[in-house]
Amino acid sequence: MTREELLEAVAEILRDIFDNEELPVTEETSSADVEDWDSLEQINILVAIQDRFGIQFSLDDVKGLENVGDTLDLIERKLG
Repeated sequence: MTREELLEAVAEILRDIFDNEELPVTEETSSADVEDWDSLEQINILVAIQDRFGIQFSLDDVKGLENVGDTLDLIERKLG
């Protein structure tokens, strides 16, 4: 899967969770860019990503995530 395909898959997850089909998502997108993105939604996002890609994250994996690009890096490492 290319990075662009990963970005589109994560964008679909974010648009679904925030119920906003027009939500712009780039690698720089972070919780500061989306009004309803709080800690509970972060958990929902991570669970949805794990389910979508069949991977598991540890607390150490996710505690440094700052934006979508960081999340894509993590997915790529897990898919290895």
